[in-house]
Parts: sequence; structure tokens; C-alpha cells
Amino acid sequence: MQLDSGWSDFTSDGQDCAAFRARPAATTERLPAVLLIQEIWGVDDHIQDLAGRVATAGYATLAPDLYSLGGRPAALQPPRVAAVKAFLNSLPVGTWWNEAARQEALAGLPAGERSAVAESLGALFAPRDRDALVALLGDACAALRDDPAGDGRVAAVGWCMGGGLAARLACAEPALAGAAIFYGEPAPDDLVSLIACPVIGFYGGEDPRITDTVPAFAATMKAAGKDYEPHVYPGAPHAFFNDTRPSYTVAAARDAWARLLAFFAGLPAR
Repeated sequence: MQLDSGWSDFTSDGQDCAAFRARPAATTERLPAVLLIQEIWGVDDHIQDLAGRVATAGYATLAPDLYSLGGRPAALQPPRVAAVKAFLNSLPVGTWWNEAARQEALAGLPAGERSAVAESLGALFAPRDRDALVALLGDACAALRDDPAGDGRVAAVGWCMGGGLAARLACAEPALAGAAIFYGEPAPDDLVSLIACPVIGFYGGEDPRITDTVPAFAATMKAAGKDYEPHVYPGAPHAFFNDTRPSYTVAAARDAWARLLAFFAGLPAR
């Protein structure tokens, strides 16, 4: 499918935020929108590809670059981030979140490379102001709702860091049509009552850091009368959907993709 795609800006807190947009080029019909929320790696080729894939299914998509607001620091420039991804890809999947294993592997890099990778690794995994990021994503939702090419409906999907942000966005945006979480942290218990849209989640059975939180989140959502549909894929690791990484698990990714599109298609029309 021919897509109308590329980079543009929207405004958040008085500053410009870069975002990758895509939509089918063959129609001028007003379309429902999907906000794609990046992994820790930013709006890289993988997220841009996903924006195009969702657009091919008939949606206007927007993927905000969360690192662009206010100017991107040197440690988070795309080549530096790509180097960190390549470094982590060289390690066993199960050690990605193991600080000791990461430090041991870093020690084996040449000095100059080690310094740059360590700096960017620290910048990527540093604590972030989630409330500020949710506010930025709320402004992205507003930009999509106000877009004359859209029909006013906005759903969200996020991966890893973005999955957790999608869960929090559902708490902060009462007009959100739906939220999809790929192996992201659940919404805080004290915010669950604010969720007004259906939520779907996709998790790897071999990702205990995240997947072990699912039963409690499901119980909290059920107790609050919220619509939550979790799917756990046995044998799948963290980041099983990312086809640029060794964690990619085709059977889990294929099933999750079909369910994600069905979820978007089932959201109510305005």
C-alpha cells in the first residue's frame, strides 16, 4: 500500500515534539487514529515500520519521539542508541536487565567504545518523569483528535517502556478509545479507577519481571469493573514482538498482531 508518511511536529508544553506520521495515501476519508508509543530505543526504524503497518490496516498513525522535546542530548542521538541496542543484542536475552551481566560485558569492549556505550546505556535506563511523558502523550492525543483528517477516535499502543506509558495514558485520557500494552508495566493501582477504555495486553511467559505483575493487575482491573484482556505467550521472552532483535518470537508476534488489529477494529465508532 502507498502511504503518506514522514516527520512533522506537534506542540507540547510550548515546545515542538517530533513525530513520525503515516496514513493510507489512497483515501481522503477521515480515519480513526492510533498513537504508537516507542520502546526505550526511540522512534527507530522498527517503530516507523510499525506505524506504517498500522496505517496499512486503515488508520492514521502518530509515533511521538519522546526524546526530541526540548532538544535531544548527545547520548540519545540515534547512532548512539543503535550502538547500545547492538551491544544488548549481543547478550543473552535473559541478561538484558541484569546490571552485573551488563557491566561484565561492557568491560570487554574497547575503551573508547565502552565509554560511549556506557554513557548512552545510562541515559536510556535512567529514571524518567512518567507524569511528564504522559502529559506529552496527552498532547499528542489532542493533536490527533484535532486533526481534520481524523474522525476523532484515538487509541494507543506501546511497547516495553511505551507499553507502561500506554497503561498510564489510559488513566489520564478519559477520551482514549482503547489501550494496548506490549510487555509494559501495569497502571498503578490507585489510578485504575480512572481508566475509561478497554485495555489489552501481550506478555512473554519468559519475562517474569513484567509478566509476574499481570495477575495482580488483572484482579485490580476486574475489581474496578474495567475491561482488560491479557494474553501471555508461553516460552516468549521480553520484546518478543520486535523483529529487529534476537528476542523476536514469530508465533507469539503473529498472534498478537492479529489480536491487536481485531482490538482496534472492535473499538466503537463515533
